[in-house]
Formats: sequence, C-alpha cells, structure tokens
Amino acid sequence: MPHTSSRMAGNSFIEALSAALPAGRIKIGNNIPAGAEHDWSHESHAAPLAWVAPQSTEEVAATLRVCHAYRIGVVPQGGLTGLTGGANTQQGIVALSLSAMHAIEEIDARTAVAQVQAGVVLQRLQEALLPYDLVFGVDLGPRGSCQIGGLIATNAGGSGVIQYGTTRAQILGLEVVLADGSILPMMRALPKNNSGYDLNQIFIGSEGTLGIITRAILRLHPCAPARHTALLALKDYNASLAVLQHLRAKFPQGIAAFELMWEDYVSAVQQATGLPLPFATQAPLAALLEICGQNKDALLTEFENALSEALDQNWIEDAVIAASQAQTTQLWKLRESVPELFALRQPINFDLSLPISQGGAFVARCRELLLQRWPLCNPLFFGHLGDGNLHIIADAKGLPAAIEADALCEAVYQLLPEFGGAISAEHGIGSLRTSQLRYCRTTAEIAAMRALKHAFDPNNILNPGKVLPAQ
Repeated sequence: MPHTSSRMAGNSFIEALSAALPAGRIKIGNNIPAGAEHDWSHESHAAPLAWVAPQSTEEVAATLRVCHAYRIGVVPQGGLTGLTGGANTQQGIVALSLSAMHAIEEIDARTAVAQVQAGVVLQRLQEALLPYDLVFGVDLGPRGSCQIGGLIATNAGGSGVIQYGTTRAQILGLEVVLADGSILPMMRALPKNNSGYDLNQIFIGSEGTLGIITRAILRLHPCAPARHTALLALKDYNASLAVLQHLRAKFPQGIAAFELMWEDYVSAVQQATGLPLPFATQAPLAALLEICGQNKDALLTEFENALSEALDQNWIEDAVIAASQAQTTQLWKLRESVPELFALRQPINFDLSLPISQGGAFVARCRELLLQRWPLCNPLFFGHLGDGNLHIIADAKGLPAAIEADALCEAVYQLLPEFGGAISAEHGIGSLRTSQLRYCRTTAEIAAMRALKHAFDPNNILNPGKVLPAQ
C-alpha cells in the first residue's frame, strides 16, 4: 500500500497539495470532519493524512497529480453509506470527498437525460425530477445521504432493479479522473455508441480503484402516474415464485418492486420499531410489491383481480393493499428498517446474489447451518426477490468469540458455489470481502482484474487494499 516514507515527506506532500489547490480545500489533523474515516460498516480504519474536498473536476485532477507524484494513496468518498469498507481510510493516505461537487447541471425532459456532478445526493435528484414527471431508475433506503458518484462507483442496486436494472443501466456518459490526473471526458448522451471499447462500463462498479468519477449523464424514465403497494403473506418460497411469474404476465414492465422478507426478519423489525403486522397471524414469508401503470382506478382493479387469482391458486394466504400514502410508507418501513436492526445488534451483514430459482433452497440450508453451529447468531433473511439479491444479518453478540465471526462468514460463502451464487449483489467488495472473492471468481478472472488495475493505476494509489485480494 502506498505510504509516506517519513514525516518530512508527509510535510512536503501537504505543502505540494496545498500549492495545487485553492485555500480551504484541505483539512488535516483535528480539522478533518468527524466520521470521515469510515462508512456504515465501521470496518478497519484510521485517520487519513489529509481530507480534501475539491469543487471541480480540475481540482480532483490536481489532487491526483500530486498524489501520483508522491505515491500517496487516495480514497474517494461519497455519502459514506457503504457497508463493506470501500470508503474507509488508513494512515498516510488522502480522503477525497466529492461532497462539494453537488451541482445538477442540466435536466432535459425532452430526451429524458440529466447531467450531474458526482456529489449530488440521490434524494435531491429525485426531488428535482418531480416537476418533470421523470424518475431516476435507482432508489434505496439511504437516499437522503448516498451520492450519485458512489452509486455509480458501486453499481448500486436497490428496490427498482426489477424494473430498470442496476445503476449500470442508467448511465449514458461519465467524466473520470485517472490516477495520474488525466481526465477522460466521456460525457456523451448517446444511447448507441459502438465506437471502440465502452470505457464507461469499466469504471461503473470499480469502487474507485480505477478512476474517480466526477460527473455523469444519467438516463431517466417517465414517472408512472399510478402506483399501488401491497404486502402479501406467503406459505413458502415456491409460492413467491409463482406469484412473481403470475404478476409478470399480468403487468409486463409494470412491477416496480418485489421484496421478500422471511418470518424471522419481519418479527425482528416489529420488535425493533413497534410496527404492527397487517395480518392476523405471521406467515413464513411476506412479499412487499409495487405495481405501476397509467390509470390509478383501473390499475387497482387489475391488481385486485390478479391477487384474487393468486389467492384462488393458494399461492397467497393473505394480502393487504395500501389505501393511502401513509399506509404505503408504513408497509415500506417494514422493509427499510435495517438501520434499526443494526442498532440493536453487532451485525454481520451479507449481500448475496443467487439464481432466483435457488433462493429458497439456499436460505433453508444456510439457516440450518448457522443455527447448528451458532445457535444464538439470530440470522435474519430478506432481499429483492425480483433480481435474486438475498440479504442476511447475523448477530455477532451471539457468538462465543470474536474470531467466530470470520468462521461464520466463511461458512456462508462456502455454500455459494453449489448454488451458483456470488458474494456481492449490490454492496460491492470494499475491504470487507476481498479474501472471499475466490468463492465467485476464478483465478483467471482475478488475474484479469489485476491486469486492468495495473493498467489504470500502476502505482496502486486509488483506493488501495479494496476489491482485489492481497497477493
């Protein structure tokens, strides 16, 4: 990992960096903002050598030119809502915050395109699009904090993937600063561009290890005027697959979300938040879904008929359709209360990707394994059924020793190859999961990633220690 060789070298670097940037951009020592060392994961971290908040792409480039010359590591930071340590800092490196680059530069309603800087907060963009009846195709719980650059760098998912795809599908163009300060001006709003390698895609999901995203051109979507939300009680996983297939046939392109929550998760959320259960009795599974369309009354009738048919087929045990925005918010609170669960636990968090057909079998095997070896780990299961993304929260407080957390992680990840799964669906690798990459990537694939990293960042200054396992 890049590091300063002496205090003198560190002082010289700070002087060079200060000379390259306008006054006020750099903070060191006790002036570094509280919380700038880590994301929500609280993974291993330490105070950085400096914290920099550039206000333009040129200032990002100037920062990287100095860091490249001195071989000082740089950790790009967005809203710090990650869960894998991807934005965590260490001694002797620079934290580069994109928070000051927060301009929504253009919204073109005619072509459904927006141009933004990387530091724009997701919720602010969502609110700015409302007057245009447009939506950005990515939404997730920490919308009030996460930033567009971070969403792109991690290829964020969220609840809308079933309808719009991941962040990768929402990007038309990027501006990226490379490790040596070179700028790639790929800001072209071209839906079709087959002119050589698609460099944009290389940086999406690279977690800041290949370049720093500074601006983006985003693909937007028309806002559906009608939307209905429902919570379903299901008897088993096969029933959830049958309902999903049924609704896809009834509402092509109209399923905006299909979230699945196992009984243990729903019970834990109720205990943590006091939220009432809409059903008379707890079911083995609950599915939260949203359907969108053009006419609210007609859509509601079609939705009710589709759910009635599912009830007749015994796929659904009970169903509640939200009758107001307040009820919709309350239903979504069941799914989005992960922070409340984290606050009551010492969470061991998993973000797995599985073939949709394998989700139920994997959960059954995984739960049996975890409770047999660690009966007090209290595993909770939930996720985005529509895209095969399964989340698990286990509680390290229920483990006999701290070292057992690593063993628990390995036990879960070792199951994945049998089911054709991957260790990360939407949270990324960061520093937390580098050693487990081998469970879903071959030796040849990891070697290709290393070659790409070396080509773009030969001095290994960009987010060092993240994504790729140590050699």
